[in-house]
Amino acid sequence: METESADVAVIGGGVAGMSTAARLQADGYSTVVLEQHHNVGGCAGYYERAGFRFDVGATTLVDFVPGGVGGQLLSAVGFEPPAIAIQDAYDVCLPDRTVTLYRDHTDWDAERRAKLGDDKQHLAFYDFIDDLSTRLWRLTRKDIKMPIQGVGDIVRNARAVGLRDLPLARYLRWTMADAMRAHDVYDDRALRAVVSMLVEDTVHASLNEAPLLNAVLGMTIHRTGLGRATGGMYGFWDSFVDQYTDISGRVETGRTVTGVTGSHGEFRVNSAAGPVHAEQVVSTVPVPVTRDLASTVVGDRLDDYCSMLRAHEGSALVLFLGVPDTEVEGHERTHHQILQAYDEPLGNGNNMFVSVSAPGDDVSAPAGHRAVMLSTHCAVEPWQDLDRAAYEEQKGAAREQLLAGGRTVYPELGTDPVVSEVATPVTYEQFTNRPRGAVGGYKQTPANANQGAVPQDVGIEGFYLAGDTTWPGLGTVACVKGSKVAADHVRS
Repeated sequence: METESADVAVIGGGVAGMSTAARLQADGYSTVVLEQHHNVGGCAGYYERAGFRFDVGATTLVDFVPGGVGGQLLSAVGFEPPAIAIQDAYDVCLPDRTVTLYRDHTDWDAERRAKLGDDKQHLAFYDFIDDLSTRLWRLTRKDIKMPIQGVGDIVRNARAVGLRDLPLARYLRWTMADAMRAHDVYDDRALRAVVSMLVEDTVHASLNEAPLLNAVLGMTIHRTGLGRATGGMYGFWDSFVDQYTDISGRVETGRTVTGVTGSHGEFRVNSAAGPVHAEQVVSTVPVPVTRDLASTVVGDRLDDYCSMLRAHEGSALVLFLGVPDTEVEGHERTHHQILQAYDEPLGNGNNMFVSVSAPGDDVSAPAGHRAVMLSTHCAVEPWQDLDRAAYEEQKGAAREQLLAGGRTVYPELGTDPVVSEVATPVTYEQFTNRPRGAVGGYKQTPANANQGAVPQDVGIEGFYLAGDTTWPGLGTVACVKGSKVAADHVRS
């Protein structure tokens, strides 16, 4: 058997892994991506069933516009984007009103004044969030690195931030609840619900836990441009992989890594198909998985981070439906966020996101049909150690809860489905090897985000981390951002 080798072996073909590999391949390094599944994408991937292609996690691409974080990636590697439809708006459906989150700032400002309040306190809060959002998205698109690990990082960040944005540091210990209370709007039920929903979806934490700066970025992603490629994540990855292999990058799917040994210049990445020898390694699978795979490489350097992640883990429930057009027609928008009850905790169907493939998108669904994904957050613990009967009962209840929420927008949804399948933490543990089925990153708090986050460099020359359990955390835009930091370490 011919020995496989590469300058850099990337473990995991999700957003962080593919982005890191593409950056390095375009920069002259030979790279290989080792992905256990039969296609790439990870938590922004897809699966196929009965002619439908369903997004398994993320259903939108954030900031894949010219100059955005995703747009910068495509430009840096010389890739042409696939056909991505940028959403002008999506609806947040509350029990007593619908609030439309417009991308256009003038439209959004008019909407929030009309639906969420326009007194002095509300307007001051809106201005505060707008100012922070503008500054933070500008910085996100620059060369920021966290956590700060030395003088070089201080210099790098100082150049990116500049004097005008340096005062933002005073908010590093604030939560979103602190900001709302400071502006005397926390007790506004509808406003608090909308902010809570947006923060939970992006930061995975409550208002009292969510770091203000991270939460502001999360709750304003609609302003950056939420995009969906034709064919959803399948369409995006089909285009991305084609262009990556065109520049001689290699993707080895169906190849589960079983261990990593060695040191800088002579790493050995093992799998059933044989080893890959690499000068350097970037692991983009979850930190606890990395620790287990590379125990002789990392030693105890990841132990404290793994404990932190375990204490802040979360997961998701998703209902995948393949349905006739008639069940979802009659709506201008294809994305909806739904709150079923103000007074119930978020998650488990109360705060759910509904994504429907576009009319005429025959890549996502057979002609005359649509792919529908209904997702919500959930805790990991209630899904552990269930017997078969208890698990099926709990999964059935989750299906009915998600379907009931979806029917508040689409009353006929799921009445005659071609496909109807539910994913739970058990599903995610089985198919992704994520411990306990914890997906989507961890709940961010002031203690474990930013300066407290898992760094890409844990002090092992030639061995680096990226992905949604490292800085900057959750979502496609964060994984793309983190890939830049990981690639910089490889180059240094």
